[in-house]
Amino acid sequence: MTAIQPASEYLTACGHEIHYMHWSPDRSDPIVMWHGLARTGRDFDPCARRFADRFRIVAPDTIGRGLSGWSAAPEAEYRLEHYADIAVEMLDRLGIERMRWVGTSMGGAIGMVLAAGPLKGRITHLVLNDIGPALAPAAINRIRSYVTQPPVFDTVLELETYLRTIYAPYGAISDDQWRQMAETSTRRRDDGKVTVHYDPAVMRVFAETTGDFEMWDAWDAIEAKTLVLSGETSDLLTQDTAEEMTRRGPKASLAVIPGCGHAPALNVPDQLDLLDRFLAS
Repeated sequence: MTAIQPASEYLTACGHEIHYMHWSPDRSDPIVMWHGLARTGRDFDPCARRFADRFRIVAPDTIGRGLSGWSAAPEAEYRLEHYADIAVEMLDRLGIERMRWVGTSMGGAIGMVLAAGPLKGRITHLVLNDIGPALAPAAINRIRSYVTQPPVFDTVLELETYLRTIYAPYGAISDDQWRQMAETSTRRRDDGKVTVHYDPAVMRVFAETTGDFEMWDAWDAIEAKTLVLSGETSDLLTQDTAEEMTRRGPKASLAVIPGCGHAPALNVPDQLDLLDRFLAS
């Protein structure tokens, strides 16, 4: 069987050029896959490849990341609320009415905002990959330490080595996947050196607005069927928070992913089988 290949596409939402990978656009049953704070939609390639024979898959780059446009008003627009507005307009433009949502870290936070409000009743299944309605302060400080100071390298291979270090908690990632991560995370500066793909203002605003990620009220308003994935050694989603998520709001199912911290890469059979059972239910 020939492997399904995605299309690289663009549209305008809320005045921004948004890049997204589009798998099986002729299928009627969609999954939206939204990446984490400093990442891109290409992280979902292994996951999307697993489901593209049955589902239409949309995996965007959030503004300020990847191939999507950068904001001219970062303090106002590099915020969860604006990301949610972009998602709604984007999905409406694509004609997607009801969907399953798989969100890693920040992508899960966007999913919570939407499932509690603008897309309530339209998101039928919500997967939150190592994210909850409260973030552990130690993890926030760790993230701030590397995302607010974009590194600079002479070569892409040096950038790949850096990514292998900071994203080691993702778990088992093949050499080919590390290379793809490097190549989809690279931006060449005017001086010819290599840095990470994202607008530095994204991370500055995150560092100033972590309160946006405190959202128990939103959690309690969610009605979608919900699955929470927790990295066994995650420093972002604490055990107490994860267990509280099973008792209130949508009363999520909880699966602890062994051998991972923040956040599982959703790229190996055990993790994909878990998603498959939930998304097919």
